[in-house]
Amino acid sequence: MITPALSVLSAIEGLKVATPAFEPYVVPLTALILVVLFAFQSRGTARVATFFGPVMLVWFAAIAVAGVWHVVQNPAVFWAFNPAYGIEFLATHGIIGLVTLGAVFLVVTGAEALYADLGHFGRAPIRTAWLTIVLPALTLNYLGQGALVLADPKTIENPFFLLYPDWALLPMVVLATAATVIASQAVITGAYSLTRQAIQLGLLPRLEIRHTSEALSGQIYMPRVNLLLLIGVLLLVALFRSSSALASAYGIAVTGTMVVTVTMAFVVIWKVWRWPPLAAAALIVPFLFVDLTFLGANLLKVVEGGWVPLAFGGLVMVVMYTWRRGSRLLFDKTRRQEISLDELVRMLEKRPPTRVPGTAVFLTSTPNAAPTALMHSLKHYKVLHEQNVILTIETVDMPRVDPAERVRIMKIGETFARVALRFGFMETPNVPRALAIARKLGWTFDIMSTSFFLSRRSLKPAAHSGMPRWQDRLFIMLTRIANDATDYFQIPTGRVVEVGTQVTI
Repeated sequence: MITPALSVLSAIEGLKVATPAFEPYVVPLTALILVVLFAFQSRGTARVATFFGPVMLVWFAAIAVAGVWHVVQNPAVFWAFNPAYGIEFLATHGIIGLVTLGAVFLVVTGAEALYADLGHFGRAPIRTAWLTIVLPALTLNYLGQGALVLADPKTIENPFFLLYPDWALLPMVVLATAATVIASQAVITGAYSLTRQAIQLGLLPRLEIRHTSEALSGQIYMPRVNLLLLIGVLLLVALFRSSSALASAYGIAVTGTMVVTVTMAFVVIWKVWRWPPLAAAALIVPFLFVDLTFLGANLLKVVEGGWVPLAFGGLVMVVMYTWRRGSRLLFDKTRRQEISLDELVRMLEKRPPTRVPGTAVFLTSTPNAAPTALMHSLKHYKVLHEQNVILTIETVDMPRVDPAERVRIMKIGETFARVALRFGFMETPNVPRALAIARKLGWTFDIMSTSFFLSRRSLKPAAHSGMPRWQDRLFIMLTRIANDATDYFQIPTGRVVEVGTQVTI
């Protein structure tokens, strides 16, 4: 939320440099641009993405050229590469040094938007773009700003836009707005991707996901996430009203993310790469020291607005923990009421009820227990299909699953089979497409004679629960806003039978 608000707001503020009388219109125009940006998300970014590359190339060329011009005018700015000046300043200025460190950290923020689509494009394009275009252009521009301020200290008010002559201010504001919209688009798309991964990992309830591109699986749109982001961004713009005020929140958000990322990298190097703990620590500790130093400097801005990302992060953690904990309690309670699937199959095949033609697919998260939908179907309809499939959908700890490993089939009786569909956490489950793979493995079925049975639970708070009452109510609310399993797993709606049950938690 912070990146789109800060990016667009800072770009529009450039109009104040060209026309000071424009200042009252900065916030309304920023809000208008953000509303239009989020409104176009439902149309997808596949078409406009073809314009992103050329616009960003022009943007980086423009900021690099402006920087070079002023560096040539004052080459003494190259002394900025000598770390002795920075170390001396921090050592002799005490708390002022920390405050300054928190301020200059904003130089490296914003570049992380480049990595928001890392999962879509892969490491090679991102790394190439960073080393050959983004890093050189940003370095030259910041050196140019430093040279400008050295030549005229009054330009400290807005050194970026003052790099340009008066005739170029308006075109640069337009170009900066386009660049910030593109950067915001990358962050918004990244938010969709991260939310989908959290859903796949069981950290959030199922939410509607729409694919907006036939060629790129990463081009998705999530209506509820989009609406929440828009509301949050507009609240931030209305609350802070200037990029300088919002920068306090931005610094803590980025440094906090860096500390968490480095900590997780240590776990990956230790547990996944199987490095010795001391060797992993020796590699990570220098990075962690730098990140913690910047985080400490930015924590001085908590009162000025840094509380926003901390509060939002805490809220997300509470929601994720509640969903995870509530799902586990619900799973444990329903498991105690279920019977063994193998035992039920033996009973049904020994004394089968009335058979009806076709195939019944029962979705369940516990493949070894009889699905609730199957039990209710036998209880109320007193019939059994000729072929029955107990279907489980698994999410594995890898981005994507090879199609050859997608489907696993195991016979558990003459008329029963257990099928497991495996998806990566970056994939959107598509049951009919996966079952087409099952057909190649020997399971012959006709989708038009196949019925999918799902159990829909209606939750009510119990007198005694494993969570506080407020958390019970939050979990129940989350289950109610969850997307229907039929839509989420892309099952044909005309082939679905839902069986409702009431459960207290």
